[in-house]
Amino acid sequence: MTKLSTAALHTEPDFAVRNPFDGTEVARLPASSPADILAALTRARRAQAQFRHSTPAERRALLNALAAEIAADAEPLAATICAEMGKTIREARNEVRRAQNTLKLSGDAATFLDGEALHCAIVEGGADRLATITYQPVGVVGAITPFNYPVNLLCHKLGPAIAAGNAVVAKPSPKAPLAAARLAELAVRAGWPRDLFQVVHGGAEAALALARAPIDLLSFTGGPAAGLALKTASGLVRCLMELGGNDPLFVLPDADLDRAVATAIGHRFEIAGQSCAAVKKLYLHSAIAETFIDRLVAAVAGVRAGDPADEATDMGPVIDEAAARLVEERVGATLASGARLLAGGGRKGTLVAPTVLRDVAADAPIIAEETFGPVIAIRTFSDARTAIAEVNAGAYGLQAGVFTNDHAMVKLFSRELIVGGVMINEGPDFRAEHVPFGGVKRSGLGREGVRIALREMSEPKVVID
Repeated sequence: MTKLSTAALHTEPDFAVRNPFDGTEVARLPASSPADILAALTRARRAQAQFRHSTPAERRALLNALAAEIAADAEPLAATICAEMGKTIREARNEVRRAQNTLKLSGDAATFLDGEALHCAIVEGGADRLATITYQPVGVVGAITPFNYPVNLLCHKLGPAIAAGNAVVAKPSPKAPLAAARLAELAVRAGWPRDLFQVVHGGAEAALALARAPIDLLSFTGGPAAGLALKTASGLVRCLMELGGNDPLFVLPDADLDRAVATAIGHRFEIAGQSCAAVKKLYLHSAIAETFIDRLVAAVAGVRAGDPADEATDMGPVIDEAAARLVEERVGATLASGARLLAGGGRKGTLVAPTVLRDVAADAPIIAEETFGPVIAIRTFSDARTAIAEVNAGAYGLQAGVFTNDHAMVKLFSRELIVGGVMINEGPDFRAEHVPFGGVKRSGLGREGVRIALREMSEPKVVID
């Protein structure tokens, strides 16, 4: 067990970070008070006043240098992620790899933050003047991140912010703050300007204090209730918010069933189902439902759940006992409403068994709200438009996956689903770091993804002469 300190002057009582698998204390951190957070913002603003004049080449060099430090620290960083949030060591290594890519892509994007020139005399009588539009940094970005991807989701906020010339004050989840703290240390090692990137710690009160502080943009990943509270607290500050999803995967009769089975398992049981775009609802066409279910249940039996530090483990625990209890309760209530249990259904502490339910009602507890847990909930359909309408009636609209090679069906699902992204012959959890990612309705505001986030974290500036 380690004890980390922050640069804050007035700290609140320490809080413990515990390993979700065995409950052992991994570290203790001092929580940041509102005064600490305000002091961090003041330092960040001073740092950004200098950094805003940096060149794109200088910003790219800093981001590449941090990516290199992450690469050099990859195994200890992966072990930290594994210990603090229960991600398997193999999943943690993959996250560390993706984080490096996110930073390097951000550095590349910094060199292509293109403006444009518009002539004012495009109508009769218009002034013979030229308008030059450039993109300037917003200032200080407040970044609030969840527990499930403690490094890469932070890099999705940090990379574009720095590429645009901003400073960042980040507050990671108190359930998994250690990797973020390590990232700040690595930034110092990479030669980043002092106070350009700082990390504060704590729970909801710290998040609200950061939202109320004089930041220029708030980037948040979490749930809708917390997002609304933070948006209210931040006032007129621009907000980028990824607030989760209740994402479907559709499998049509012409699909590659083996590939679809592997995708359903991979996109639902990765990090024990605790991903915003994981397969929350599996829609099977009635023509292939029985065949698919037989193959799915057989494949689920081979998923090895256990100690996330063991190289052989496929799936680790959920984040804590409360999360495990909630999944258990929703499974029980869904079974009571008429669903059938095909696999799993139990738990041992925070280790929830890989679970498959069929005949799940559209309003069943397991899919009525986003469920962070390793549960595949199956619905069947015969008419594509009816299934699409059912999904569109829901409160979320993050991403969807569709397995088919029928071009007419690709067009139908792509055009009619009210979501932020439609993945063809992929699961809804598919993401490329430079591609826009986000949703509609309760799923959020704005988009992440390196290239679009770079613009979101910049202010257009017009000069006419």
